Amino acid sequence: MIGIVGGLGPYAGLDIAKKIIDETVASSDQEHLPLLLFSCPNLIPDRSAYLLNKSKENPGKAIAVVLKQLEQAGATIAAIPSNTAHAEPIFSVIQDEMARLGNELKLLHIVHETVRFVHENYPESTIGVLSTAGEQAYSQYREAFMKKGFPIVEPEGAQKEKVNNAIYDKEYGIKAQPAPIANKAREDLLMAMDDLKKQGAQVIILGCAELPLAIPERDHNGMTVVDPNRILARALIQAVAPGKLKVL
Repeated sequence: MIGIVGGLGPYAGLDIAKKIIDETVASSDQEHLPLLLFSCPNLIPDRSAYLLNKSKENPGKAIAVVLKQLEQAGATIAAIPSNTAHAEPIFSVIQDEMARLGNELKLLHIVHETVRFVHENYPESTIGVLSTAGEQAYSQYREAFMKKGFPIVEPEGAQKEKVNNAIYDKEYGIKAQPAPIANKAREDLLMAMDDLKKQGAQVIILGCAELPLAIPERDHNGMTVVDPNRILARALIQAVAPGKLKVL
């Protein structure tokens, strides 16, 4: 059974659950895959705040507790729809706590799955990444893509601030206004994507799990838009029931 750590943020958990359903071959209710979504946003501290030294509480411990509860409820494989939660200072704690708790869940890694997908489908492309300030500070996508030989560009200066505000601003950010998305948040993200194209980007990675809520399209201004939530959903299906995975 698939387990999802929800609440990072809440709509990201719903988004990946929907995409698991969307990417499954099924002609009846009964043919869909069993899925557990455990959403406890009140228990898990903000990931970027920890990475940027604005909070001392490592979210990895709380995430590991949720993963243990998913295992106890019957999950055998799990995923965390939060790119920032996979930064090494957090993800290493998740792994250590899982080992301490005796958790034998197979845990997929959103960054590794995304890089593998791009490497297989868009080789020799220049990669642009939109992400939180916390994720960018620990450069997990940058390092992973560069190890595979991909050139990579990311927002800088004012564009970097616009992307982070589009996610976190208390009035118009995606976390504050996820449905419907505020026009300003979407417009600022599209501007940042256009700026990355000027830097040579051919493939855009939506490196925050809430960005697909604002950017649902799969291409923009001649660039391919890659949604790690969808990639992670497909990887989960491939792992538990490969015959049920829709063909791209």
